[in-house]
Amino acid sequence: MSPRDIVLALVVVLVWGLNFIAIKWGVERMPPLLLGALRYTLAALPLVFFIKPPKVRLSLLVSYGLLAGALQFAALYVAIGIGMPAGLSSLIIQMQAFFTIALAMLFLGERPGWFQAGGAAVALLGIVAIASERLSGAAFLPLLLTLVSAAFWGGGNILTKRAGQIDMLAFIVWSSLIPPLPLLAVSLLTEGPAADWTALSQPSWILTGSILFSAYASTVIGYGLWSNLLARYPASTVAPFSLLVPVVGIAASALVLGEHLSPLEAIGSLVIFLGLMLNVFGARRARRARRAA
Repeated sequence: MSPRDIVLALVVVLVWGLNFIAIKWGVERMPPLLLGALRYTLAALPLVFFIKPPKVRLSLLVSYGLLAGALQFAALYVAIGIGMPAGLSSLIIQMQAFFTIALAMLFLGERPGWFQAGGAAVALLGIVAIASERLSGAAFLPLLLTLVSAAFWGGGNILTKRAGQIDMLAFIVWSSLIPPLPLLAVSLLTEGPAADWTALSQPSWILTGSILFSAYASTVIGYGLWSNLLARYPASTVAPFSLLVPVVGIAASALVLGEHLSPLEAIGSLVIFLGLMLNVFGARRARRARRAA
């Protein structure tokens, strides 16, 4: 990768890591589902008037919007809203890599390599370590919802694979039209019109900044730059940068929000990170070792 593109990849990492702080600030000031609806409304508008629709089936576009948009972020926002630490959620959500592998086996007939399977097993041990400290309902539910969010992200990745070589920025922008209505409808039913109206009628600079950052910096700019890099470089070159997202998320959450992992959560997080590294780098290292031999 050129130095310029390395900088762009690091910009995406920084934006995605900081977005967990933006989400935390947002759900502290607005019902989570309403926050998600506003995020996607702004991500879609006004860009849909300037970007042509992607050349993809409408059913696939709608499915992606529901799965990777409405369901993924409904689960994540609610999880953070009811107590999931922002930094830890930035790591747990990376389990999407292993959900993607499992779903690709089921629906695309792909077979994972030994290092992918081994990485998943190692990461699962880390999840078990963290879950063992969160067995009470109040602490375990946010963790479970974050894992559910990662599973929905994995499902969205499968739909992206089926979409093929398309304009991913257009795909992201136009699919952002799908989540707002279902998220708003469920918000009115579960969070209540009164809570929604109170949040909308009493905006703050922090809340406004949170929504704008998530909509434009994280969704439009982040995914736009990331898809552009994936279009010009092999996935094996670009994907490892995503391992830095939880590093930024955990460090920034500690500095800005004062969050700190317990000793067992820190050990579990390290084990999950090792599993992710094994998944990303294991096969490549093995190939290099065979060539050297």
